[in-house]
Amino acid sequence: MAKIERDPVSGYTTTGHDWNGIKELNTPIPRVVIIAIIVTHIAALIGWILLPTWPLGRTYTKGLLGVDQKTAVAKDIAAASAERADWMAQMTNLEFDAIRADPVLMTRAMETAAPLFGQNCQACHGEKGIGGPGFPRLSDNIWIWGDTADDIAETITVGINSTHPDSRAAQMPAFGRDELLTRPEITTLAAYVQTLSGGVVADDTSDGAVLFQDNCASCHGEDARGVEGTGAPNLTDADWIYGGDLATIRQTLVNGRQGHMPTWESRLTTADIRMLALYVEGLSGDTK
Repeated sequence: MAKIERDPVSGYTTTGHDWNGIKELNTPIPRVVIIAIIVTHIAALIGWILLPTWPLGRTYTKGLLGVDQKTAVAKDIAAASAERADWMAQMTNLEFDAIRADPVLMTRAMETAAPLFGQNCQACHGEKGIGGPGFPRLSDNIWIWGDTADDIAETITVGINSTHPDSRAAQMPAFGRDELLTRPEITTLAAYVQTLSGGVVADDTSDGAVLFQDNCASCHGEDARGVEGTGAPNLTDADWIYGGDLATIRQTLVNGRQGHMPTWESRLTTADIRMLALYVEGLSGDTK
């Protein structure tokens, strides 16, 4: 029979385990731990009875309280939607000037439009509308289809070269690929277009100027400042959608360009589109 050893200080027996002279005492489980175990088990039992708990195939036990997080969330969403219904109706029906004149309504519109822009527009136009190769910059004062909120809302609604029946349409011919101009002519024209940042020189009879007037002026204008509503950008500024270096301009002339913006009519509500229009309008001039 093993000898029972008792600790002389605490009075508890030892387990017989010894680690470098340190002996393990056979102490009882603390009462607070036992109480905690009992309380948690009682709480779990009460929870099983009152709350949804056990899965039953395609359903689950509902609990006596009938608490349902899905229903609660749906109620919260419905309440939030009801709360926004009034000002969302204003966003849909009021003139843009009336919305701008209402600071509270305008603040709500901008707070709502910012994440809408991030979710739907930022992938192409960049953060805060800084643009990128092939995608226009929205944070400047250069506009192709019009700079008013009404113009912007229309562009968002119908898109550009999109599937919408009223889509805005624009296409630059492929002067090289379709053999509208020879290679030497394209080289001459590309060099001329690159110089247009300073504007068209009156009575310029150079080969490049003649080629421009014969082939480009009908869309970009005789002064190369573009024709709003045709999709032809101003060529006399320093803003380039695809790039202003000679190689890129030449590539543009050879292969043409046909930008695309989807129609958002079926993806966003009228109120969403109008809020986005105001937001984009506000980006103009923001170069941060």
